[in-house]
Amino acid sequence: MKRIIAPVALALLAVPAFAQDAEKGEKAFNRCKSCHMIVDDAGETIVKGGKTGPNLYGIVGRTAGTVEDFRYGDSLVEAGEKGLVWDEEHFVAYTADPKGFLQEYLDQTSAKSKMSFRLKSGAEDIFAYLESVAAE
Repeated sequence: MKRIIAPVALALLAVPAFAQDAEKGEKAFNRCKSCHMIVDDAGETIVKGGKTGPNLYGIVGRTAGTVEDFRYGDSLVEAGEKGLVWDEEHFVAYTADPKGFLQEYLDQTSAKSKMSFRLKSGAEDIFAYLESVAAE
């Protein structure tokens, strides 16, 4: 029995911390599009959505708070100035608790986020979808 457990345990350790599925992410993005759209650099609409939040095209690897002509909250701009770049880990943490994430990142209890929605699950998949859209 011990011979079976060891390989299974090793296989589980090899699984990435975040399982990404862009197809699931595309469906899950429906929860985001009431506030966010995805429009590429040429102006082509990939996902029609709201304008309450910034365009999420090219978010992967982007410095936080830097979409041109979007009015971000001060805390998100400050986080970007302090080096916050959107990678999977930060995206998942931010979407789970935007205000709490910024308070921790900036080490300020007064930090705020305009994003009031909390994404309880599926952020990894949404990130994979956003990554795949920008790679096309």
